[in-house]
Formats: sequence, C-alpha cells, structure tokens
Amino acid sequence: MSNGNKCGKRSAYSKPGGYEPLCYISDIKGKEGSKSNITKPLKDIRIVDGDTIHIDKIKYRLHGIDAPEMKQLCKINEKSYKCGVKSKEFLVSIIGNQSVKCNKKDTDRYKRIVAECYVGKTNLNKELVRNGWALAYRDYSKDYVIDEEYAQENNLGMWKGTFIYPKQWRKLNK
Repeated sequence: MSNGNKCGKRSAYSKPGGYEPLCYISDIKGKEGSKSNITKPLKDIRIVDGDTIHIDKIKYRLHGIDAPEMKQLCKINEKSYKCGVKSKEFLVSIIGNQSVKCNKKDTDRYKRIVAECYVGKTNLNKELVRNGWALAYRDYSKDYVIDEEYAQENNLGMWKGTFIYPKQWRKLNK
C-alpha cells in the first residue's frame, strides 16, 4: 500500500463470514483513487440509526464505527435511556438541512455501501465517535480509535454512564 501497511485483514464487509482479504482501493492508490462520491440534499436522505443512512433508497453503512442499536438501552446514574435513539438524534443534528457526501470504501455482506460520509468538511463517522455516540469498530478499522479514546476520557455521549458494546448487545438480543 502507499502508506507502507499490508492489506489482507479479513472483513465481514467483504463476504459473509469475512473470508475474503480486505484491501480498499484507497489503501493502494491513496484517497484520490476512490472516486465513488455521492452528494445528496437532506430531502433525499433517511437516517436509519447512528451508523446507517439511506440516500435515494441506497443503504450506506458508516465505515469504521459501530453505533448503539435503536432499541438498545444505556445507563447514566442507574437511570436507563435509549442510547440508540440518542445516537441517531446526534447524527440528525450534525446533518441539519445540509447536503451529505459519501465516499465509498466497500460493500458489506448486507449489500450496503460502506462509506465515509461528510457534511461540508465534517466527517460524520469521526464526529459520532468523537462525541461518544458511536464506537470505533476495531474489527474492521482502526481509523477512529483516537476519537473514541477522546470521548471516553472526556465522558462524552455514552461514556457518561455505562453501556454494552453494540456488537455484544446484538449477540444478546438476536
């Protein structure tokens, strides 16, 4: 790769079960090699949850992050709240009435486009993690680990209280 790293980690983004080596075009050619850019105004966007949006009925999964599920509960001072709903609301607040641009990185096993999405120069993926409403999804990327550490150190979002990691919550609530 252009940055000296090696491709080949296994990923659920690639195939069911994660059996195909993972290497993004941008890993090899740099950011300029990834030209699958989509920009749409808010009226064409549906925010499903904290890490999934639909643009013109095309599903986008935000790359490198894992947000709590819509039915997931977290706690602050032993009081439960719907952290999945809060995550979605935070994403809605960042987007406001602005256009969203998504840079495709891959397609996951559910046929969603895995992408980094932006409002202007604001990286939505990064903002969700940095503000504590999503976690760095280390199984697939290390891109937002520093942002997660920032949110944790500053008790932001879900880090104000206690929660089950979304991946673990999904396993327990199949």
